[in-house]
Amino acid sequence: MSGSEDVDHALLRAMLDIVPDGLVTIDTKGIVQSFNPSAERVFGYSAGEIVGQNVSVLMPDRYGQAHDGFIDHYVRTGERRIIGIGRIVLGRRKDGSTFPMELQIGEVKSAGAHLFVGFVRDLTTRLEHDRRVAELQAEVLHLSRLSDLGHMASAIAHEVNQPLAAIGNYMGGIRRLMSDDLPPRLRQAIERVSEQADRARDIIRGMRALGRKGERPRHAEDLEALIREASALSLVGTNGTVGLALRVAPEATRAAVDKVQIQQVLLNLIRNAVEAMNGAAGSQVTIVASRADGRIELAVSDNGPGFSDEVRDRLFMPFATTKPDGLGVGLSICRTIVESHGGTLTAESPPEGGALFRFSVPAAED
Repeated sequence: MSGSEDVDHALLRAMLDIVPDGLVTIDTKGIVQSFNPSAERVFGYSAGEIVGQNVSVLMPDRYGQAHDGFIDHYVRTGERRIIGIGRIVLGRRKDGSTFPMELQIGEVKSAGAHLFVGFVRDLTTRLEHDRRVAELQAEVLHLSRLSDLGHMASAIAHEVNQPLAAIGNYMGGIRRLMSDDLPPRLRQAIERVSEQADRARDIIRGMRALGRKGERPRHAEDLEALIREASALSLVGTNGTVGLALRVAPEATRAAVDKVQIQQVLLNLIRNAVEAMNGAAGSQVTIVASRADGRIELAVSDNGPGFSDEVRDRLFMPFATTKPDGLGVGLSICRTIVESHGGTLTAESPPEGGALFRFSVPAAED
């Protein structure tokens, strides 16, 4: 190596050492070749502890087991799934804790070497990206609250309108039967009851109007990235105790959806699964996406205790819940969102145990 090349190499090394993002390079076997100081701060390992190790030590166990397969698939087929795409994933620190991070992967081929370069941003410690996660969570939660309110308003209106209509009919009959010599105070009381019944009907009409929402815009979305972002948010705090298996068929990668609404559905289904499994050993959520007849079907399953036929029959009823502090509107709202996308949300009890939810969304044509 010439003196000029030495200087260029030293300059590049100095630049990589001071970049604020964690930088990790691996070979085609998944073995770490370099680990810059920012990566040391993010993961808690020193470069000496990580270089020469498989990069899976920086991931929750279930992700790490699948990672080498991803690399091998790319090397054999050249099919790009994550290279050049920024996405939110879970990382694992030296102390075993997990955290959401933004990962961007590039590829380098030079002088016979074939390396993959990963840039990592810790979304829990960097203010800008922590705000990005918080904004995404806030958007999902805000939509959930609005949907809760609208759906409850619709359910309450449906239940209350019938007795209000009966009250109105009875009051009309009472007016017709009232005699001219009825005491004025009694006549006034009857009129006041009628006025309040009319006022209650006006309130119900307002609540139903609140529950009616215009069509939200839908766009062609990368379904795998959408699912991974929702999953990463759903699994924050589980510290790697819950595994995620994701299988997206090649023909099911693009969906025409309202991204936030479908992420809300996934967030609800995954969190329900996590709570049902309650940290049991080997807990896993499996998401499978396949395509048929211009639509994409998503199946979300877990290996928890499942539910009885009686519970399954009322899962989607508003205000029906098995949680001591639950409102019982989450799955009902999820069904409404799925139906607004032209699909249906169903629940099954597979023979092997656990719970399985299926729903479909429109596929996005190229």
